[in-house]
Parts: sequence; C-alpha cells; structure tokens
Amino acid sequence: MANRLEKEDSPYLQQHANNPVDWYPWADEAFERAAELNRPIFLSIGYSSCHWCHVMEREVFEDKKIAEFLNSRFVSIKVDREERPDIDKHYQSVHALLNQRPGGWPLSIFMTPDKKPFFAGTYIPPKRKYNMMGFMELIEIIDKKWREAPEGILKNADEIQRFLAPKEGPVKAAKLDLSLIERTIDQCEDLFDKEHGGFSKAPKFPHSSTLNLLLELHLLTERPEPLHMVEKTLKSMAKGGIYDLIDGGFCRYSTDDIWLVPHFEKMTYDNALLCETYLTVYRVTGERFYLDVAEETISFMREKMMFENLFFSASDADSGGAEGLYFTYGYKEVKEALMEEGWSEAETKKICEALNITPHGNFEGRNIVRNGSLADYPWWNDVKRLLKNIRSTREYPFIDRKVITSWNAMMVKSLFIAAEIDSSYLEEAEASLRALLDLMYKDGVLYHSVLIKREPKIEAFLEDYAYLCDALLQAYGTTLEERWLLLAQKLAEKAIALYYKGGKWYFSRGEFPTIADISDTGYPASSAVMTKVLLKLGMLLGSAYTDIVFKTLEYNSIKILKQPIWHATFVSAAVNYLKEGFVIKSLPNRLAEIRNLSYELPYPYILLKSETEPNYLVCGRSSCFASCRNEKELKEFLKSITKE
Repeated sequence: MANRLEKEDSPYLQQHANNPVDWYPWADEAFERAAELNRPIFLSIGYSSCHWCHVMEREVFEDKKIAEFLNSRFVSIKVDREERPDIDKHYQSVHALLNQRPGGWPLSIFMTPDKKPFFAGTYIPPKRKYNMMGFMELIEIIDKKWREAPEGILKNADEIQRFLAPKEGPVKAAKLDLSLIERTIDQCEDLFDKEHGGFSKAPKFPHSSTLNLLLELHLLTERPEPLHMVEKTLKSMAKGGIYDLIDGGFCRYSTDDIWLVPHFEKMTYDNALLCETYLTVYRVTGERFYLDVAEETISFMREKMMFENLFFSASDADSGGAEGLYFTYGYKEVKEALMEEGWSEAETKKICEALNITPHGNFEGRNIVRNGSLADYPWWNDVKRLLKNIRSTREYPFIDRKVITSWNAMMVKSLFIAAEIDSSYLEEAEASLRALLDLMYKDGVLYHSVLIKREPKIEAFLEDYAYLCDALLQAYGTTLEERWLLLAQKLAEKAIALYYKGGKWYFSRGEFPTIADISDTGYPASSAVMTKVLLKLGMLLGSAYTDIVFKTLEYNSIKILKQPIWHATFVSAAVNYLKEGFVIKSLPNRLAEIRNLSYELPYPYILLKSETEPNYLVCGRSSCFASCRNEKELKEFLKSITKE
C-alpha cells in the first residue's frame, strides 16, 4: 500500500512511495502529527540518483520490522535535496556541527516535533557493522530516552539550536592582494596528485572550479605549472571510468585515485561544468582532444538528458538491481561480439588489452572500458559502436526528469561557449535559454525546480539567480544581444534585494534563513558566482555593483586567504577585482573579429560591449582611455597595459 509520497511530484519521493515506512513529505501535517502524538521526527534527505540512498532504502526502509517500529514511535519525513536545497543545507550544517565533519547523502536526522535536531548521521546500516550502530538499535535507544528521560534530549536540542543561530556582528577581515596568486598555485601544487591528477585522495571529485581558476592564473602569469595541473587532471579523467567512453558524459566522482571506478550516477551540473572546462582548455591550447571530450559530453546530454531543450537533473548509478550494470561489460560478451563482427582472435585480444577488458574485470568481475594510454586507435569508432549496441539491449538507469534552474543554466552557458568555437551550437544554446526562461521565469518570479511538464511551485534560491545571470552574461558575450544583458541586470538586482546584506549572502531567506556557502563543494559557491556576475555587470554597465563585490570579498577574506584551493571561485573574483578587467566597445561585427582576445593576449578579464563606436574603445572600471583603429593596434595596446 502506497504512503503519502505517492501524491508528490519529486521522482525521489515517488521512489519511496511504496516503502512500508509511513513517510510524510515536508509539510505542516507531519509536524502537527508529531506534536499531537508527542513523537520525535526522523528526517531522511537524499536524491534519486544517490547510490547509498538506494542501499539504505533496500536495507532499512524496506525492512518491515524497522518500518513497523518507526511507524509506531516516530513521524518519518522524506525530502528531495534537489527540490529543497534550503532544508538540506540547514541540516547538513547540523551534521557538521554534531560530527565535526561534512555530511552527505542519505542524510539522517532525528529531531523534536518543533524541528530542533538532536542526532545526525548519513548512511546507517540496519544492524551494527563497520563499527557503526545499526538503525534498529539506534531508534530503540532514541525511543527509550524520549519516553523515559525526554528532558535530556530536549536540553541537548536547545543547545544545538543556539549554536545554529546565525551570528551577527563585526567580522574580521584580511587584506587581499595579488600575493593570493602565488599562494593559490603553491597550495594547488602541494595537494596535486602528480601521477593521476586531481587534488585529493579517493574519493576524488573533478573540482572544475579549481581547474578553471588555474587556467586563469596560467593566462595571467604565463607560468606552465597551473596549465600542467589542469591538463594532467583532464586527460587522466578522460581515460575512462569517471568519464564514460561509450556514451560520453561524466559520473559524479571516483572511488579510487586513478579515476577508474565511479559511482555511476551522472549529474547535469558535473557535465555542464566539465564541458565548460574542456572547451576552455581547448581555446587555451588548441588541442583537439579537449574539444572532442566536450562535444561527446554535449552529445550525451542531448541524447539522454534533454527534452524539448531542457535538461533533466540526473541519471542513476543502478539498473537491473545492481550498480553499474548498464555501464560495464563481461569479458566473454565483448570477445564474442568482436569476433562476430569479423575481428580475428589475435585482433580481439589486442583490442581487449587496449581497453582494459579482462576475464577478471576491473569492477566486481565486470569491466569498465578504459583507454589508459589515450591512444587514437584506428579501430576505436567501430568498437565503440559495437559496445554501444551491446548497451542498447540493457535497461537504462532511471533518469530524474526534474528541471533545476541553476543546473540548466550551467549547461546553457556551456552551449554558448561551444557556439563561440562552432556556430552550429548557437541555435541550440538560444533554444535552451528561451525554454528555461519560459518554464521557470513567470510574471517576474524565478523558480527553482519542477518536474518536466508540470508547473513550478518552489521559488528560486540564490544559486538559481547566480547561475542564470552567469548564463545570461555568457549569452550576451556570445551574441551581443542587449536583451540578455538587461535581463541579467534585472535578476541580479532582485537577488541583491532578496539575499544580500552587508557583505553576506544568504542561500535562502524563507523557512530556513541559510547563509550561502563560500567554498566550492559539488559546484562553485553561489555567492562567489554572484560576485563574479556583479563584477561583470559593473564593468559592462558602469553601475555601483563593485561596492557589493568589495564588501563580499572583505567579509570572506580570511577564509579565502587560508584555503584558496577550496574557495577557487572567490579567488577568481578577488584576482579579477584586484587586477581589473577591460571592456572593449565597438560595433558587433568588429567585436566578432576579436572574440578570442582573452586567450591570444593572454588575459582572462576582457569583456566585449556592443556600441556604435566604429573603433575599438578600451575602457576600465571607471573610464575609457584608448581608441584603437584596428585589431593589431588594439592587441599592442592591451599587451602594454596587461603586463604592467
């Protein structure tokens, strides 16, 4: 019998609609019920493509004995963290406070009927193992304490609540100067995996914001080390594993140091951000390899994750009841398929060796296809087609058909960047931007997420404003159509009104007034992205946004200086602010001729602005100071001032 989640739009909540647990969605009804019965609340937060969320569902939430105990002693609430990131951020901070380490998903919170948490964990097994208390044992202990000595739990919950209360008052600041560049490069080199790329041990995440920052610093300094770290990382990832050599597209992270074994979920934000990074490295180096990976990623998103120019949020790791089953291959099935296509036994053996396909496998007895040498094999396209045909007979992993404004905006931005390299992408980029605005921006209200073919209800958070403004500014930079610039300004003004106060940005100001992250986690911090947006708007429109930029950088300066690698987007904003950018104003056709100027000089902080000026007018933050008659004269002048 289905529970209350069957009426919810969220695909993640729908996945739990037939659990024996009597789930409530996040709603007043749940809290009123908990208060009426005087029961503690169990809150579980996850998302549809989360591997460990599925594991906990199978092991815990499908267990009838556990479900019976929960139903009789607790009120249980399920939340989709993609649908309600404000709730998730609030309770992730609870986990960090109580456990002194970051949380993750599934997030497991126990709290009082008035939403005061007293216990936080992530995945909890059904019975004690790995030195972890079992879920059944845990809820029995909580229930006993709640019934026999509730004052201890309530006192603890009140204490936690005091620690969670936002702290107001003066904030210490540090001076940000250009020594930040050397500090950042040095820290990246200290943490860099020289053998396999990346900046941590397993689990390894792509950290696209760090890679993008290193590209900027390479252009600014012309030092080879930042570019080497970027190229080593991108090529190591592209060997296969975290990157899917068959369908294209990136998985969320690798469970090992060599980028081989991922959890196989694919998120729109990873693919959008990495697409941007590979495209940018192509523009810096001219090496076709990076463009090929970016275009294969776009093809994956178009083929599997797009509907009517909008992008779904994620695809799952599991299918057919097992993790990675769709993505991996048996040695025998590949060998037989190759020989049926006419390859000899000797050729088949060489192909399997080249692609790391062995009888024992490299993932639970099966094989993740990997080109460890990145060789350009003449037979690859034929073999790739054959491997794709094998996959076509399998069940494709579940796709969460939710549209999220911020994640779609990331993909839109990448499409516009691709259009600057190949104009055939322009129509697609514009169509996706229009579709996103038509669906999520109605009567002056921006929305956060909606299931495809439904009407949005959840209003936007800071990240939606930040990433949509960023995409609109990229659309303006690519097309020079004034409407995109003006809409970016309008939305930025709204974001300032809703989420900015005295140097501090809030992620949400509704039920949970949540301060925006400043570190780049799964993707760049929304407060940092908005800061970069305001820098660009200040340059392009001559407005007073730079004062907000200065106050934001000042407010966060100590953390930026201490750990620049984990605040890469803010470091980019700070260096841009300190170095100052330049705006080149001219006629649209003349600006089109210098579109690659940032990479040719090189200097990453150059913007283009459409004007009736026939020459190239060079402007800074507060004035214009040169008029150049042709491209050669412009480049010579810019070289002279950017090297100062």
